[in-house]
Amino acid sequence: MSQPYYITTPIYYVNDRPHIGHCYTTTVADVAARFARLLGRDTFFLTGTDEHAEKVVKTALERGKTPQEWADINAAEFQKAFDLMSIDADDFMRTSQERHKARASAYIQQLKDSGDIYLGDYEGWYDPSQEEYLTETVAKEAGYNSPVTGRPLEKRTEKNWFFRLSDYEERLLKAIEAGERGEDGGYRILPDARKNEVLGRLKQALNNVPVSRAVKEGDADWGILMPGDPEHRVYVWIEALCNYLSAVDNEREPSTADAEGGSREKYWPASVHVMAKDILWFHAVIWPAMLMALGKPLPKVIYAHAYFVAEGRKMSKSLGNFIEIDQLRAYSEWVLESEKKQAEKESREARPLGIDAVRWYLATQGPLGANDADFAHSKFVEVYNADLANGIGNCASRVGNMVDKYFEGKMPAPARKPDGVDQSRWDAVFHFPGMVNGCAGIAAHIDACAIDQALQLGGCYVTAIDQFIAQHRPFSIAKEDPSGRWSELGGGLTNAEALATILYHSAEAVRIASLLLAPALPNKMAELWRNWHCSPLKDPDDPNSGFIAPLSELATWGGPHSLKPGQKIEKGAALFMRAGPDETPPK
Repeated sequence: MSQPYYITTPIYYVNDRPHIGHCYTTTVADVAARFARLLGRDTFFLTGTDEHAEKVVKTALERGKTPQEWADINAAEFQKAFDLMSIDADDFMRTSQERHKARASAYIQQLKDSGDIYLGDYEGWYDPSQEEYLTETVAKEAGYNSPVTGRPLEKRTEKNWFFRLSDYEERLLKAIEAGERGEDGGYRILPDARKNEVLGRLKQALNNVPVSRAVKEGDADWGILMPGDPEHRVYVWIEALCNYLSAVDNEREPSTADAEGGSREKYWPASVHVMAKDILWFHAVIWPAMLMALGKPLPKVIYAHAYFVAEGRKMSKSLGNFIEIDQLRAYSEWVLESEKKQAEKESREARPLGIDAVRWYLATQGPLGANDADFAHSKFVEVYNADLANGIGNCASRVGNMVDKYFEGKMPAPARKPDGVDQSRWDAVFHFPGMVNGCAGIAAHIDACAIDQALQLGGCYVTAIDQFIAQHRPFSIAKEDPSGRWSELGGGLTNAEALATILYHSAEAVRIASLLLAPALPNKMAELWRNWHCSPLKDPDDPNSGFIAPLSELATWGGPHSLKPGQKIEKGAALFMRAGPDETPPK
């Protein structure tokens, strides 16, 4: 039995509305989680909001609200954004919830008891825009401005509680090395460029890090007090990191219990923590060291992706080119508009599934590796047309239309290899069974969070199907005498048998390809499966309902879940309508 799969996003600051960065990270995690579920793994996917920042208190005051009211407003915005993006998370953690605060406080108390946290004096640089303490080296390199926002740093002198990070330098290096070798107890930092960044900083020696801030007169009652010291609050980043553990370390509420009614402790350690590169240090160094101090197993993979830029330029509030959730919604509606126009021509109702195209672009064109990626309208149109409209959309439509036209919408029975045809020659023509059986290799991609490579495999199958159809031209065979002999195999099949076999192999290959595309295109693939009466979902109308069998069974050619001769195939509407190059960017 495979190990449980636990994937997390960062918990996001609630001081503003969500933007493309939040949606991208969460979409990456969602696609990975859907792949894990498809593989048959017991999967838990966590996201949520980080709410105890000083900035929340300040902004709430400016807006005439309490910190809790302001956090509630923006946490709701994140949940709405993730609903729009078809995110299927198992839990949405809010750090203002008691279930988190109680556990986080207990972890800090344990670290105090073990001596890993001690009271000391701090003098150094603080980045109020990021709520982060910086070393003299980092502050100097950034010109004593925030490396992230460019705003001035503050020189602070105060008494704080500190975590003895310096004690864990050697253990961290050994754990990273062990992770590279695939040994138990180690963890991997991906992509490799990020690992090299971390190793470079580790060689400069580690400083102990503050884990608290002093409670000031007039402070709002917001955040977790330092256990045993009401004059200090736990530093927000230290507390926030604890959410990954607190979410699975608590006993479940009856209303949210798993299928066995038990706890979530089986999911630890996390399989993958996904985040943007700016918070890599916290996740790749401070968090593993805290876990070592707590005596907890380490997460298996820390994956830090790069950033999106907009039309070739770095995103900036001052430039007004930041892609907010409203623009992603506009792209979804823009894709839908093409479908509506086609639906009107065909006198049918359009299905509001345009968000799948946005998910596909983010998942396949996003900055998953070490380099930033461009969200450009022209590229969105190019990818949409190539991969979706002309790719799976056109491929599925062609095959479905031919089955409808030549076999009255019923799946034809494929011919068996004639005795006079050599097996190698037969396999060379009808090569899909050997190509797609079981879809080997997907698990390794998901363990490394390489969702783009997993999706590309499905795209490669679609391309192979298009090439197969172009080479064997079933639409031409259909015009020939059905009893005539098909020359491709030396006359071993009649034209009628060849047509049936070509279309069966094309349709079954589309079905298997659609399984690998579904994690990024859950709504559209569910529509295809309904039209072809071959849904692998427990509830065909609910793309989040889970699969009836693991991928190894679902993708077995000729297995119990394959298309059956005589099965109804409704051609349906095109899954994706082609977009014209002159389309203006949605706003």
